[in-house]
Amino acid sequence: MNAERDAVPDDMVALKEALAAERARGVEIAAELAVARAKASEDSALIAQQKLQIAKLRHQIYGQRSERSSRLIEQLALTFEELEADATEDELSAEQAAARTTTVRGFTRKRAERQTFPEHLPRERVVINPPSACECCGGNRLRKIGEDVTRTLEAVPRQWKVVETVREKFSCRDCEKISQAPAPFHAVARGWAGPSLLAMIMFEKFGQHQPLNRQAERYALEGVPIALSTMADAVGSVCASLEPLLRLVEAHVMAAERLHADDTTVPVLAKGKTDTGRCWIYVRDDRPFGGADPPAAMFYYSRDRRGEHPQAHLAGYAGILQADAYEGYNQLYLAGRRPGPIREAACWVHARRPFFIMADIEENARRKASGKKDIPLSPIAIEMVQRIDALFEIERSINGTSAEERVRVRQTLSLPLVEDLQVYMREQLARLSRGHDLAKAFNYILKRWTSFTAFLDDGRICLSNNAAERGLRGIALGRKSWLFCGSDRGGRRAAAMYSLIVTAKMNGIDPQAWLADVLARIASHPAHRLDELLPWKWTPASALSARAA
Repeated sequence: MNAERDAVPDDMVALKEALAAERARGVEIAAELAVARAKASEDSALIAQQKLQIAKLRHQIYGQRSERSSRLIEQLALTFEELEADATEDELSAEQAAARTTTVRGFTRKRAERQTFPEHLPRERVVINPPSACECCGGNRLRKIGEDVTRTLEAVPRQWKVVETVREKFSCRDCEKISQAPAPFHAVARGWAGPSLLAMIMFEKFGQHQPLNRQAERYALEGVPIALSTMADAVGSVCASLEPLLRLVEAHVMAAERLHADDTTVPVLAKGKTDTGRCWIYVRDDRPFGGADPPAAMFYYSRDRRGEHPQAHLAGYAGILQADAYEGYNQLYLAGRRPGPIREAACWVHARRPFFIMADIEENARRKASGKKDIPLSPIAIEMVQRIDALFEIERSINGTSAEERVRVRQTLSLPLVEDLQVYMREQLARLSRGHDLAKAFNYILKRWTSFTAFLDDGRICLSNNAAERGLRGIALGRKSWLFCGSDRGGRRAAAMYSLIVTAKMNGIDPQAWLADVLARIASHPAHRLDELLPWKWTPASALSARAA
């Protein structure tokens, strides 16, 4: 201990000076701690950002190797979001603490240069009044030598307006005939809402999973109360107006050489309970084998999961169907079917899943760290996952190439791996009991070996059914928001709007902008040219007007 420092002064003045010095020292220590905390927060945020970027890159390159990679990325994004906010708060606290001292240097985070001002955004120039006199000598002979510009990204709150379309009447002085311009076409018959408002309501409900009652609450807070029944009436009118366009999308999907199919549960309101309905999806996406036809998705709704539903959906289809091993598809694969048999192509992701559960080393480490019981890991399952991953590694190198090129590479690289895989599975199956989980997983593949190996001879076939699962992702998210469909007809309306919105997204089109433009034009658009309004052929009316000018 330092006796001289710890000695207590005898007089009051010295005591006050010592107290002031200790207080100043306390402020400095607090500032130093605040700066250290800010630096630590910045490091944590930077580490989280790097982990998120690595996870995204790994998912992009090795996405098939982890069943939980998408969920992991979402968790990392949330962690980074929180740590970034913490780092900013700590930075501001450190600045405030350092400002109260004269010896502690403040802390400013190193931020990457970000381009947050897209060129297409309009610019509003606000010029601050310049000084009228020199700050040094007071003279007024000032000349401009340059300027500094501070850019701020701003959002304009949603604006509401009532559009009054006036049609003046004129009377002929010679024959008293009254002349008047014809009434303009409205987005929906006897409509009250403009196309942009209708598009916003529809996209919020079916694209952003916001039920009408929540939208009505929000609009009322903005000073525009709209009755729930009025909005529901608009939904029905829009669905009826878009029905011809939906049929064109359906025809395009069902004309595909290969389809991805899947289904998911949809809660449906019933008397005193909630039933479980089904939403089916059929995806046309020829991009993996270099096809030029645009991608599209068609959704259907049913009250149950009986096989008659997919059989009715695909009654006029003949081609390749990539799906899981649902028994309801079996009638579609019969040789004598009309208009022709459908060729089954199995999904290797479904086959890989049970093995991955018994080979997830990372999940076991997380369970062990949280004190939960370990999952028994199987060396056989780990070997199977590695072998299937090798097939997906080859597929990533030929994604987007022609069907012929894909077959050539598969025959050279994938065929030997598949043959070795079959031998390995049969060897391991002979050593396992019938009820073993691994035996069930092996039999799932071996009993459908023709469907699993169809990709070796046909370059149009993919290894996975991920295209359909991606299309259903929005419904999985929406279930947590809208909870259930109100009726079977509501389920069918939802399926119709999902078809249009997901198809627009698959073609890189903003669904809300597309819906607004289509609703403004569809009533007056020639019926024989309705295909011009499809997402992959769509040209906004504003662009057409610019061309005409």
